Amino acid sequence: MDHRRAPVLDALADYHRKDRYGFSPPGHRRGRGADEAVREVLGSELFRADILARGGLDDWEAGGAFLTDAEELMADAVGAEMAFFSTCGSSLSVRAAMMAVAGGDGGGLLLPRDSHKSIVGGLIFSGIQPRWITPRWDAERHFSHPPSPERVAGAWEEHPDAAGALIVSPSPYGTCADLAAIAEICHERGKPLIVDEAWGAHLPFHDDLPTWAMDAGADVCVVSVHKMGAGFEQGSVYHVQGDLIDRERLTACADLLMTTSPSVPIYAALDGWRRQMMRSGHGMLDAALKLARGVRERIDELPDVEVLEDVLLGAEASHDLDRMQVLVDVSGTGTSGYQARDWLREHRWLDVGLADHRRILVTMSFADDPSTADRLLDALSGWRAAARSFEQPWPIRLPAPEELQLESALLPRDAFFGRTEMVAASQAAGRIAAEQITPYPPGVPAVVPGERLDTAVIDYLRSGQAAGMALPDAADPSLEHIRVVA
Repeated sequence: MDHRRAPVLDALADYHRKDRYGFSPPGHRRGRGADEAVREVLGSELFRADILARGGLDDWEAGGAFLTDAEELMADAVGAEMAFFSTCGSSLSVRAAMMAVAGGDGGGLLLPRDSHKSIVGGLIFSGIQPRWITPRWDAERHFSHPPSPERVAGAWEEHPDAAGALIVSPSPYGTCADLAAIAEICHERGKPLIVDEAWGAHLPFHDDLPTWAMDAGADVCVVSVHKMGAGFEQGSVYHVQGDLIDRERLTACADLLMTTSPSVPIYAALDGWRRQMMRSGHGMLDAALKLARGVRERIDELPDVEVLEDVLLGAEASHDLDRMQVLVDVSGTGTSGYQARDWLREHRWLDVGLADHRRILVTMSFADDPSTADRLLDALSGWRAAARSFEQPWPIRLPAPEELQLESALLPRDAFFGRTEMVAASQAAGRIAAEQITPYPPGVPAVVPGERLDTAVIDYLRSGQAAGMALPDAADPSLEHIRVVA
């Protein structure tokens, strides 16, 4: 296929060249009606690109083939049999994949308990029964690894009637599962494997990155191009192969969840990212990986600071690691990741990918260069010097791995939509949660609707919030009260 083309971008350019005009949404009319202050901040070109997809792109002279053409080029670029774009983010894309595989199936879906909150949202929407795969826990570092093939096989032995399995890889930390072995285990049973590969848009384009889900044999994977690629926020792509996924059903489920007013700028950015990667992606990622190696080495030279790499890999840890994700343990400094995050924001105007009680995550991109790397290292050096005068971090009561694995007492949907009440957090232990409570980022719920709360998890969340943990989805932002099943 001719990857010099970008069908959506070309169609948009043609729209402007012909000076088309629509008496239809969007009402800003390519920015003519937009507030001047808004245009000053966002730029007029973004408004010019925001045109009607249905009746704009799809009804042009070529017969509406632009989007289909772009999706076929994307599938060819990454070695999938089929790809299609979504402008609603991978949160909705992964939910559609879950519904297509397991919706209406009483056997449920195998999935790791440390899944992203978007997956829990899929359970609530669909009524799917979760069949949790227990994460591999590093109790010393309070860190979970993707499930091993052995744990997936064990889950299949326990739940042979499950409709399929879902694995998150890479994790938000860059740690990866052995997808090839897991896909083989699923396929031996004639069951499909869904991969939430939101953090893996770049993986197909360089051999020194972890294995791309399609190459590993996954049946469907969902990718967020805005995370590690060059798309706009909410740009997501489904990739499909093999005959274990009902493609018409997947398309129908996606249609149920997707907007009927998709964003042309998001489509165009997805299309342009594919062409960019086919033109020069390998060289760009080569340079990015080299830069990331240097950043890892320079951060590791800071006193009492450890860049995690070898400890994340191995038989009882992760199968592979995306080294563009630089996970930094700051606990040796006597301060917390929350303190480091806040100091970098306040004093150097830098944001990191995530922070917890002992770590920060630096996400490198192919868009970075020596100047941005130097700015990062200068900021971290400044933080390290300032950290000597920090107060002791607020103590977080960290639960043991077995205390984090709460009992599933009800379907997440039944708990979320059933009769509920608010109770004091001090009285919530033993009650069934009716909400999810999620430290964010990385967005892995500590509490899922339908789970029976225990004192250890409640104390963890309340002490974590006092230390700087963000809990954006709690019904009571103060966490003085928790929503439970009545």
